[in-house]
Amino acid sequence: MIIGIDIGGSTTKIIGQDGGTVKTPLFVRATDPVASLFGAFGKFVDENGITLADIERIMITGVGSSYITRPIYGISTQKVDEFAAIGMGGLALSGLDEAIIVSMGTGTAIVRASGDTSAHIGGTGIGGGTILGLASAMLNVRSIDTITEMASRGNLYNVDLMVRDIFNGAMDSLPPDTTASNFGKLSEVASPNDVALGILNMVFQSIGMTARFALINHDIKDLVLTGNLSTFSVCREVFEPLRKFFEMNFIIPKFSEFATALGAALSKEVG
Repeated sequence: MIIGIDIGGSTTKIIGQDGGTVKTPLFVRATDPVASLFGAFGKFVDENGITLADIERIMITGVGSSYITRPIYGISTQKVDEFAAIGMGGLALSGLDEAIIVSMGTGTAIVRASGDTSAHIGGTGIGGGTILGLASAMLNVRSIDTITEMASRGNLYNVDLMVRDIFNGAMDSLPPDTTASNFGKLSEVASPNDVALGILNMVFQSIGMTARFALINHDIKDLVLTGNLSTFSVCREVFEPLRKFFEMNFIIPKFSEFATALGAALSKEVG
């Protein structure tokens, strides 16, 4: 078995590849990368009934991998370039031969992947860290689960200024419910739930438009969304109108939050 581990800024994801079979992946949240790595590894082998002798090698990637300087439990441990892992994992989960992979974690990385080749083409500092930071400052809430639960009960029209608010009549180029200004209509009537939804909407719209520009510049129509944020219901709700308006195809594959870990497990590249 080959184990892939993605040690991110706030979570660590782990997945196993055994003869083409994916072992049940899992992730843990922790601020210390070393603690999260060993916590995730211990939980993973226990829940899957794996012994150390079953593991051929461990492939690690992500920003936290730089803190790992020696083999894990004496098992061959190799480092994989994060962008290569993002590309390979995104293609493997989507079944595509070529695509733009958008990895939405603490920040957002965008990778063009084709076959065994991946190239980092850009990204944005907007991501899960933005959500947590803004929610902490504006709502005094620091739990991502609480933020998403609040957002599910929010009303975006109490927060965002829409095209219909500033344009009288129909616009051929923009639907009336298109956001003209994020938080442009925020007033005293907006509830904390409305603000939570406004934060999520702004983050996903920003990522979506950045990804759209990447598609135009690289003449590719398939967009694969991965990372923790890809599992949020708001993600699909924001990307669906973009898909219709810009005629772009987006895919959120099963195990999308574990794409980078899977890419590490599949990679032969050693850093």
